[in-house]
Amino acid sequence: MRNKDKYFKAFKESNGRCNEIELGEKLGLDENSTRQIVTQLLSEYKIEYIENGFCEYSVMKTVKGKIR
Repeated sequence: MRNKDKYFKAFKESNGRCNEIELGEKLGLDENSTRQIVTQLLSEYKIEYIENGFCEYSVMKTVKGKIR
């Protein structure tokens, strides 16, 4: 899970400026590992699917400390 946390932190910092697969490659992850991490983050409601320029995902907004 260390890669997932590292990826999520980098994902938030990239703010949609980097494709999710390219971001994984910058962190030393292959495409398959990156897709698994993205799937986990989607299932945990940490990110959501949105066509947003280069990146097709966005960090979920929180409501009163809870993820909506």
